[in-house]
Amino acid sequence: MNRLQLRALLDQVQSGTLTPESAHDQLLQYLRHSPFENLEFARIDHHRSVRQGFPEVIYGAGKTPEQIAAISERIVAAGQNLLVTRTNAEAFDAVRRRVPAASFHEHARTITLRTSELPAGRGTILVVAAGSTTR
Repeated sequence: MNRLQLRALLDQVQSGTLTPESAHDQLLQYLRHSPFENLEFARIDHHRSVRQGFPEVIYGAGKTPEQIAAISERIVAAGQNLLVTRTNAEAFDAVRRRVPAASFHEHARTITLRTSELPAGRGTILVVAAGSTTR
């Protein structure tokens, strides 16, 4: 569950399309799931999206393809968006065996899968005039 899903749950209660008891049951079910999952080689923070607004990100450097695939599988199984950084095609092949809908972005060296909408973030947009460069 992420911030948007939590807000939607509260909106449903407010509008009367969901009973408070049903919302309570859904929240308890989510909270009972341990916020951290220990895979021995990694601890996955499943509640990060609620606290930070974006789910756990897998830093691929230093992990084996099978480790990346196992972490990816658990993140997606928990209903979270997937983002693996600093990765390669070999790791993507391992992830794709467990998460067939994942995508590999070769130039960015990332693996992604969007399972739910992302909340709007805060930040800046850099606009570069034609012909100029940035560093």
